[in-house]
Amino acid sequence: MKSHLSLLDPLRFAAAICVALFHWMFWSWAWTSIGVPGFERQVAADVLYPSAAAFTWFGWVGVEIFFVISGFVIANSASNSSPGEFLLGRALRLYPAVWVCATATFLVLLVFGSGPASEFIVPYVHAMLMVPKGVTGEWLDVVYWTLAAEMAFYGLVFCAMLTRKITLRHLAFGLTIYSAIFNAIALLVASSMTPSDLPYLVILMFRVPCAAFLLSHGCFFALGIWLFISANRELTALEQLAVAITCLSGAAEIYFFASFFLTSIPAIADQSAIVPIVIWAAAVFFIGRAARRNRRSADTAPAAQAPAWLRTLGLITYPLYLTHNVIGSAIIRALIDAGLDATSAVWVALGVLVLIGWFICARIEPAVRAALMQTLAHFGNLPKRLPASRRPALARGLGLRLPLRVRALAANSS
Repeated sequence: MKSHLSLLDPLRFAAAICVALFHWMFWSWAWTSIGVPGFERQVAADVLYPSAAAFTWFGWVGVEIFFVISGFVIANSASNSSPGEFLLGRALRLYPAVWVCATATFLVLLVFGSGPASEFIVPYVHAMLMVPKGVTGEWLDVVYWTLAAEMAFYGLVFCAMLTRKITLRHLAFGLTIYSAIFNAIALLVASSMTPSDLPYLVILMFRVPCAAFLLSHGCFFALGIWLFISANRELTALEQLAVAITCLSGAAEIYFFASFFLTSIPAIADQSAIVPIVIWAAAVFFIGRAARRNRRSADTAPAAQAPAWLRTLGLITYPLYLTHNVIGSAIIRALIDAGLDATSAVWVALGVLVLIGWFICARIEPAVRAALMQTLAHFGNLPKRLPASRRPALARGLGLRLPLRVRALAANSS
């Protein structure tokens, strides 16, 4: 992958920081306005950050940015892999960090939480297996809801690969239409009802408790696929229309959730739902620009090695995201109890978690991954890398059509 696409790593890292600041400086006290439960409340410090609300309330949009990047990255992974390689690669990428971070979260809740230990056992098992908790259950940490959406998307990609007929384009078109219909209905409901009305609550339910259905967020994964395809060739007119639909659908989803926040939480009633949409759109523009530059330089410049620190930021993002809410809240609470002021405690906790994230991705994850590989190899044969193809690496897998220029060169050579 070209070095300018490696800029997705710091973008992902920045999105994680936005989500962390949202949970620490806004959601940690604003949840009382709408009575949302969560184990993180048991370790949170008794401190408010109302002056930061105008700058942190929209930090949740970092998740929507994650999903777009995930669609891009997973499309790339699927295009370079067999189904077995893809499944193994996703498992080796996701499970080691989850096992480490979920166990650490579980221990923090046992030591510092105020509830009985039995409350945490079932959510811990769900987190370790990365399976949805259901509508009535509780997350070990609320951030794990995003993994339910991710796993659903990976499952779709894996099934598409097994068919050998469903291409990236088919998958992107399907998610585009599927999610756009739902988000259009959500926007209609938001314009005519209040958060206390049943249809509004049903629509809202598909954002977090039922995230695995991808009704709200399928458009973001679809947009990531479209951006990946655009990194390799020009999009057709129909594909460009699909991109426009996914962008409008994504904006509708963000507007719906932002409107719910602004209506339900008095502290931010004077804010605008346009702000998170603009931030998300800027991130999408950034990704699209990097994809366009990748396509233009594909045949004119050799692949450049990205700076190691950029990749490191990308690797830190995952454990940082998984640990920031419960563990980060516990660190902030400990720092405030020790006499540090609330704002300084946030930045110290962020620095500590970045270091923890680096230690997990650089030291612990590789060891767990190696042990997992050895265990899998003991019980069966691991997928072997397919022979090198003469086609460009990004044009294998799910039937991604070759860039026009490459097809012309192939025709001339024959």
